Amino acid sequence: MPGPTLPKISFPKKSAARKSLAVIAAAAAVPLVLSGCTDNAKPSGSSASAGPIQVTSTTTECKISATSAASGNLSFAVKNDGTEVTEFYLLAEDGLRIVGEVENIGPGLTRNLVVTASPGKYTTACKPGMQGDGIRSAFQVTDSGTKSTVDADFQKLVDTGVQQYTAYVKDQTEQLVTGTKAFADAYATGDSAKARDLYASTRMHWERIEPVAESFGDLDPKLDAREADLEPGQTWTGWHRAEEDLFPPTGYTALSAAERQALAAQLVADTEELGKRTRTVELSADKLGNGAKELLDEVARGKVTGEEETWSHTDLWDFQANVDGARIAFENLKPALTQKDAALATSLDEKFAALQAELKKHSKGYGFVYYNELKPADVQQLAALVDALGEPLSKLTSAVVL
Repeated sequence: MPGPTLPKISFPKKSAARKSLAVIAAAAAVPLVLSGCTDNAKPSGSSASAGPIQVTSTTTECKISATSAASGNLSFAVKNDGTEVTEFYLLAEDGLRIVGEVENIGPGLTRNLVVTASPGKYTTACKPGMQGDGIRSAFQVTDSGTKSTVDADFQKLVDTGVQQYTAYVKDQTEQLVTGTKAFADAYATGDSAKARDLYASTRMHWERIEPVAESFGDLDPKLDAREADLEPGQTWTGWHRAEEDLFPPTGYTALSAAERQALAAQLVADTEELGKRTRTVELSADKLGNGAKELLDEVARGKVTGEEETWSHTDLWDFQANVDGARIAFENLKPALTQKDAALATSLDEKFAALQAELKKHSKGYGFVYYNELKPADVQQLAALVDALGEPLSKLTSAVVL
């Protein structure tokens, strides 16, 4: 049976007891602090002499006047020369953590984004139509020789982390909606091969923000319930219903064309509703910290056991996405955590890196090997590293919540 194919990424169910009100955040290789997002921001710091970096967004292009800048305060002047409302993002190198964003730029308008950036590799993205993962390119921040000044006010660092994560939730949800529509179209029209290819990669957007998604108690069972989770009389819809139909076990009777179409339509409608609700979700530092731990618990309860993706065996895609979300939450809060408990921040860095290195051993192409191909020793090693990370991660919330 052909396996799912993923777009390029960085290497990087449920019973009632698995529901959570926690949330997660985006990932970065270096610490960054959002300085501001204004319509007429004036550049300052190491990049001030060159003026704002010009960004021109159209329907098909994201032109940037420079591919690098010196560390310090960076200013981007984003002009929309397209016909659709657009957004602009400065992302960490892995393309997940949102360093800064400016959104709702109408045709013909220009808005500025100002961020404080340390030396390192980044990704820029324009998102015409505010859908999908955007038109992306690499961006380098070189060392200006002047150490960036990070605001010493602890609460401001915490608030910045929450702000960055809120943008991350919105971005992942938008990508989930776009990906779900593509998956549902392939599934409904009988293109099972394409649907199988899209299944695991699209679900990663859900898994990265799973505690947020699960906080909507009526939507979560519609979208992500496994057959074993169903209540008496409950209609089974969502991803795992489609999973069984796409990766059928022996003796399975396939859904009819009409049944597929109905399931696909419901999946899109429920995902669009999720997108609407996440636009107004209110987040806080405790939800980021608790959400990081909840995501790791998801790994320990479902992904390590291989019970999440019963028929597709794409559990490692989910595993990676949950780890992404937990790591991202930590790194959004890391500037504040470092002020309070530098040793804990260092420990979390090391343990996330160890788990990620082990996951990478099982990568294949743009995805992973199937979970049923792992040896018992492989599973045991992954479980041990998850356990090792869980203990220090459980201390994150108490360390950053005043």
